[in-house]
Formats: sequence, structure tokens, C-alpha cells
Amino acid sequence: MQLVSVRVITNDVTRLVEFYEQVTGLDARRPAEQFAELVGPSCTLAIGSAETMALFSAGADVPESNRTAILEFLVEDVDREHERLMSLAVAPEVVQEPTTMPWGNRSLLFRDPDGNLVNFFTPLTDEARARLAR
Repeated sequence: MQLVSVRVITNDVTRLVEFYEQVTGLDARRPAEQFAELVGPSCTLAIGSAETMALFSAGADVPESNRTAILEFLVEDVDREHERLMSLAVAPEVVQEPTTMPWGNRSLLFRDPDGNLVNFFTPLTDEARARLAR
């Protein structure tokens, strides 16, 4: 089995796509007005409109209400990314400034426009880097 994507359901696909394009530097593919994909080297972030959920199971989603999952992105330098993000027109709400965590990652936690948590992190220790080895 292979995890290939994470999909976020939103009431405003364009707003969320524009945010993630600026934050990640990736260009989204838009195969339909209600759906977009930002394809990275290890995983795809898919963004779908609430109306697409009716194709699966009406009422199965509640957009803009996630309070448990964190979208995590490995970055080269968390502090440099923090500076870059704060200069963007879509500068995010920072939940935690860059902080070195007990498990060896330096981490920046912020929210996207829908309130989803996003973590930019850089492994600092050999142990943290080893956990990412595939």
C-alpha cells in the first residue's frame, strides 16, 4: 500500500489553491473547477470543493472544521521559510514560531485560510533525519 495524496475539502477551492501555491511554490493542476492537485515529489495535496463530496457520500464532510490533522512539509530551513511566508500576500496565521522539538525537528506551525494546521519542519539531528529515510 502507498499513500499518494491527502485531500482537503473546502468551500473555496480557488482561495485555498492560491494559498498553497504561494506557500509551497508548486503550481496546481486543475482538471475541474471543483478540484485541484499540487503534486510534490513525495505526495499530492488535493483540494476539492464541498460539492464533490456528494459524488462519494452526501454530508460526509464538514469543510473548514478540521482540528486534528496536520499537513506536514519537509523544508530545507524552517527559519528561512518563516521569513518568506511572513512576506507573502497570503501570510498565514502562525500558531507556533519556529521551535526545536524534543524529537529533533525544527518546526513552524501555521493555519491555512480554512483553519487547517500546516507544519513546515526540518530535521536537525541524525535520528530525526534517519526517521525520514526511505
